[in-house]
Amino acid sequence: MEKKKYALAPCSGMSPYGLITRAASSDVVRERDDLISICMGATSADREGFKELIKKYPIIAVNGCEGACVDKILLQKGVKVSKVVNAQEELNSANLKPTDPVRLDENGEKCVELLKQKITKLID
Repeated sequence: MEKKKYALAPCSGMSPYGLITRAASSDVVRERDDLISICMGATSADREGFKELIKKYPIIAVNGCEGACVDKILLQKGVKVSKVVNAQEELNSANLKPTDPVRLDENGEKCVELLKQKITKLID
């Protein structure tokens, strides 16, 4: 039986949490054949082809924080996300906090690993 395919939509914010969502999402997509990733910048800008893409697969929003920008942007485009991960909430509950918005240090990599586990658990 073929696995259900999902699209991951990570936060594109310029906070350390945004970086963690993008790195974790990119890693998980690379490791699995039942996922694709959605570019939130292209989605926001109504780039050609993205209106169809965001409606093709159920979307897992990987929000960086409680602002839930991914959910809000997709809702503005007429798409309700099927599942949600809040990176800041997940990392806080594990006493982890990323510190750099553009580079992954050892702590950032720990954050990415935890978030990858949460995303994978949500899918499986």
